[in-house]
Amino acid sequence: MMTDHFDVAIIGCGPVGAALANLLVRQSRRVLVLDAFALPYSLPRATHLDGEAVRILQAAGISDMLASRLGVYPRMRFEDAGGALLIDWPRSILPGPQGWRDSNRFHQPDLEVALRARAAASPLITLRLGYSATAMTQDDRAVTIEATGPDGASRFTANFVVGCDGARSTVRQMLGAGLEVLAPPEQWLVADLILHDGAPALPEGTVQYCDPARPFTYIEAVGRRRRWEVKLLPGDDPVIFVEPDHVRSLLRRWLAPGDAEIERAVVYTFSSAIATPWRKDRVMVAGDAAHQTPPFLGQGLCAGLRDAANLAWKLAWVLDGRGAASLLDSYEAELRPHVAQYIAEANRIGAIIQETNPDRARARDAMLLAQPQILTPIRPRLGGTGGLDDDRLAGTLAPQPRLRDGRWLDDAAGPRFVILSRAGLIDQVKEETRARWKRADAAVLEGEATAYLDSIEAEAVIIRPDHYILGTARSAAALDAVTRTIPLAADGDG
Repeated sequence: MMTDHFDVAIIGCGPVGAALANLLVRQSRRVLVLDAFALPYSLPRATHLDGEAVRILQAAGISDMLASRLGVYPRMRFEDAGGALLIDWPRSILPGPQGWRDSNRFHQPDLEVALRARAAASPLITLRLGYSATAMTQDDRAVTIEATGPDGASRFTANFVVGCDGARSTVRQMLGAGLEVLAPPEQWLVADLILHDGAPALPEGTVQYCDPARPFTYIEAVGRRRRWEVKLLPGDDPVIFVEPDHVRSLLRRWLAPGDAEIERAVVYTFSSAIATPWRKDRVMVAGDAAHQTPPFLGQGLCAGLRDAANLAWKLAWVLDGRGAASLLDSYEAELRPHVAQYIAEANRIGAIIQETNPDRARARDAMLLAQPQILTPIRPRLGGTGGLDDDRLAGTLAPQPRLRDGRWLDDAAGPRFVILSRAGLIDQVKEETRARWKRADAAVLEGEATAYLDSIEAEAVIIRPDHYILGTARSAAALDAVTRTIPLAADGDG
C-alpha cells in the first residue's frame, strides 16, 4: 500500500479544520484533510462570528465571500416574563478594531462551502472527503493514519495531526484525553425556521426571554431564517419536543403554523467542558474536540477559529525549523485559560437566562430592574504571556489598522510577525535585533499606524501571526528586548 506523506493531517473538514488547512497553505505547508462526510453539513449550526473570527477567516482567504454574506447583529436583549428589559447588549453596526463588525450573523453552510472551495483550489491541500480515520500511531518522526473511504483502506503519514472532529472527537479518544466538565449540561431544543412571505414582524437581533416558566432564546439569523432555542424542563420528552406540531405549539406566541417552514428541530445538550490534554507529542485537538462552550455568548466557533490561528503559525515554524518542537507546548498553555474565561462568562449569562425557580427569578428581576446592566464583550488575555516588565498589552488582541496605502495590515503583512514602529526607530536597534527579524521573516513596517501607536503610548509593537501582541516598546532598547522574546529555535534545537 502506497503511503502519502504530509506536513500536517487534519481530521475533520468543518469550519475549524478547513480554516486551519487554508491558514497552513499560506505558510506553504502540504496538508491532508480527512472527513467522514463527503459534503458539508447543509443545515444551520453556528450563527455568530465576532470580529476576531472574521479577521481569521480573512487570513484564510475567503474575505470576498464573507463581506457579502455577513449580516448585522445589532443587539441582544434580556427580558423578564412580562417583557421588561433586564439587560441590554448593543452591538455597533460599524467596523470595529479588527477591521470587521464586532458581531456578525452568518449561515454556517455558506462558510463551509467557501472554505472547502478555497481548500480544493490549492495544490498544497489534499482533500479526502468521505474518509474516516480508524487508527493512529506515532513515533519520533511522524504519525501514521489508517483510514477507510470510498476506495477502501488507505494509509497516510504526517509530521503532525490535528483533530478538528467535533465534540465526540475520535482523535481525542485516540489521544486518551479526558473531558473536564465545568458546569452541568442542559438540554435545549434548537429550532431553525424560514419565514414565509407575509409572516409577522419579529424582534431585531437576539432576545433572551428569561421566563422561569420556560426560558426561550430568539435569534434573528441571516435572510429570512430565524432560530428559537427552548429549554427542556424536568419531565419533557426530547422525542416529542422535536415533533413539528409540538415545535409550532411552543412558538405560537410569535408565529401561526403557516408563517414559516421548520428547517430543523433538534434537542442539543449545551455543554461546558475542556479536554485534558490538548496535545500528545505529534497529535493535538482543536475546536469542539478541545473545548465546548454553551451558546449564550456565540463564542463556540470563534474559539475554534482562534485555535486554528494559534496552531497554524506554530506548526509552520516547527516544521521549517524556525521554532523548536517545544513551541507547540504554548498552544494549550495560552488558549486553555483563555477559552475557560469565555466558557465561564457564557455560563454566567446562561445562569441568568436559565433560571426556572420562581422565587430566584423574582429576586433576579428585582435586582436587574433596580440596577440595569449593559453588557460588553470580554477580551481575555492569552495564558502565560505576561511579557517583559509586566507589559499590560502582551498577550492581548491587536487591532487591524489600515496602512497609508489603504491596505489592511494583515493583507500587507501576511501570516508573519509584524514590527510596527515610528519613523526613525528602526535605525536605532541593534544588529542582532535585525538579524532576529530576518530569521523570523518578520514584516517591518516603519512610520505606519501611528494613530494606533499613539493610542497605546508606544514607539513600537510586535504582533504575532495570530494577531496577538508579543510586546510593546517605548525605546529602541525596549524593542531589542521584546525582539529577544520572539520564540525562535536556538541553533541545534528540534
